Amino acid sequence: MAIMEKKRDVKTVEREIRSFCSDQRRMPTYKEMFGLLGVRSKSVVHYWMEKLCAEGVLARDAKGFLMLVRPAPGILVAGAVAAGYPSPAEEELRDIISIDEYLITRPESSFLVKVSGDSMTGAGIMDGDMVIVEKGREPKNGDIVLAEVDGEWTMKYFVRKGKEIILEAANQKYPTIRPKNELRLGGIVTAVIRKYHL
Repeated sequence: MAIMEKKRDVKTVEREIRSFCSDQRRMPTYKEMFGLLGVRSKSVVHYWMEKLCAEGVLARDAKGFLMLVRPAPGILVAGAVAAGYPSPAEEELRDIISIDEYLITRPESSFLVKVSGDSMTGAGIMDGDMVIVEKGREPKNGDIVLAEVDGEWTMKYFVRKGKEIILEAANQKYPTIRPKNELRLGGIVTAVIRKYHL
């Protein structure tokens, strides 16, 4: 008995793949695509992958592997609320925004790092926070950078004094770092993510 293949559109296929990626933290294999999309043929899976690439939903990395590139579905923005003296919050829904799109301008060059320690608390970066780091940009004085100093990774303020580059903490109990042999920049911190547990 023939198995009927489900009729799909781009949005439906995108939704199925996003749901899988959200649950499994990875892209599905071609074999998993059969059940995911309700199809039986590799050529049909290939068709949908190429279609999603053409739509800008998927792209291939340097090794040819598929990855999601379009920001995840957004959440509603309900206006603004004062953080000083109390004022009525605006309840009218204003827009829909993707958190990824809001926080990350260059997803292909960005990655997440979990913060360990309290050397940057003065900059509002706490132990356990996640920071978004963008690589490939030239840091300016005052940027917070992820750097490898003499073989050890750290996150500090970038300060250039003439020809010398130093790294400064945002906590007075930590000394200024002056590289002795080697300084490699991993990227610039562009955002901080903190989750409050209830």
